[in-house]
Amino acid sequence: MEMLSWTGSLGTILNPIAQALFVAFAVAVVAQVVMGFFAAEVKLQSNTDGTLMKRGGALGMVENAVKWLFLALVVVALAYIIGGLLMPYGDGGILGAMSKRFIPVWIALVATFALSITFKRRLGLYGKLFDSMIGMIGFALVMFWVFTAIFVGMFDMIATHDPLAQISGIKNKVPGTPVPEVSAEGLYPHYLLGGDNLARDIFSRVVQGSVIVIMIAPLATIFAFMVGITLGLPAGYYGGKLDTILSFLANLILAFPVILLFYLLVTPEIVATGLPNFMGAFLFLFPLIFFGVLIHSRFRTQPGKNMVYLAVVLIPLVWIYLSVISQSGSPLNIWPAALDLIDIPGGILVVFVSVVFVNSPTVFRIVRGLALDIKTRDYVAAAQTRGEGPWYIMLWEILPNARGPLIVDFCLRIGYTTILLGTLGFFGLGLPPESPDWGSTINEGRKLLLIYVHPAMPPAIALLSLVLGLNLLADGLREESLKD
Repeated sequence: MEMLSWTGSLGTILNPIAQALFVAFAVAVVAQVVMGFFAAEVKLQSNTDGTLMKRGGALGMVENAVKWLFLALVVVALAYIIGGLLMPYGDGGILGAMSKRFIPVWIALVATFALSITFKRRLGLYGKLFDSMIGMIGFALVMFWVFTAIFVGMFDMIATHDPLAQISGIKNKVPGTPVPEVSAEGLYPHYLLGGDNLARDIFSRVVQGSVIVIMIAPLATIFAFMVGITLGLPAGYYGGKLDTILSFLANLILAFPVILLFYLLVTPEIVATGLPNFMGAFLFLFPLIFFGVLIHSRFRTQPGKNMVYLAVVLIPLVWIYLSVISQSGSPLNIWPAALDLIDIPGGILVVFVSVVFVNSPTVFRIVRGLALDIKTRDYVAAAQTRGEGPWYIMLWEILPNARGPLIVDFCLRIGYTTILLGTLGFFGLGLPPESPDWGSTINEGRKLLLIYVHPAMPPAIALLSLVLGLNLLADGLREESLKD
């Protein structure tokens, strides 16, 4: 079995084109930055969508060149992917072989985009996202890793080898190394991204690491928003002593450096005390409080519906809550094992609680500021005149009208959380040492970075692409929300 090159026979045609386009794109970007220092300020147009006037002259031509060159690079990247899918195994090189491994992801992405674009006028702000090129690129990058995590975690697809297995003979082997003939039976023919310094397959570890990131980052952000919304709305709406106390506590937490807080929360001595478990039991109560108050404030005048909806929503949530906080070997092992639906590894639970705890004060301050502004609007006064309760006004009048900034911040905060998870893994905090999360994989690869670049680069690029996608998605949502 021969080694695979990066592009195979595709490279003879596409590599010169890609190199020329990349050089032209880099030159155009530099020219745009330099010329931008001397350009006159562009003011907003008088139309309602808030778009910028098109530039004229040389700078306008350079901006157009940057846009079209970027689109040309995207087309070439798609050519690598499609060519790799159509060509026999090996002829498309490493990129073609990886494209074939991601076939389920490509199908899911195409189906998602086709359905979303077809029905975008019925999908509200999500549908408007597909009117923004930046938003679509960000959405594609994010959903690529979401679908990858789904197919790897739920269906055991895409990965070529066991991400935790140490395979004799591939220690620090370069990308495209063939599997030795003596052990090739039943195995994937090549190690697509080579091996790390512990002789583990890098490609399999990168795709398996997406499961950890996609599982923790969005969920931890959702829980942080539940905490921040539940506390931030009454602080902004009522003000007074409640606002003073909650704001003081939020500022007290924010006064500590984030990394120091993580070090304190995930150290073995603190974990042994059970503090993260008790913090989780407290923080995980907020979704129950949020949904309970949300339903009760809406249907409090209809007792029959109120009780039914509360029972349908809260009973499963309470069951999940008790299953999550009750872990064997922890001080809160209070739920019978036969009824325990969820078993979260201790390291992941500690990291999850730490991320929620660190992010909640920031969300609280954002929600509090929005509530202080929106509570002065006429529709809030109209609801008060109708005799609506305070929680109804907060959750059904103020919160929906604050959704634009919160959605944008939610996307950005997932990116921040992803970086925090990578930082924790890089420093070896919280997650097990053998974990395939991207931070741990980068940390393993950087030990020999001057000699072998390939172990650290793939997880770093994966982390970069996901965070970039989240930032572009947030920009697209912000751009479309401003047009409402």
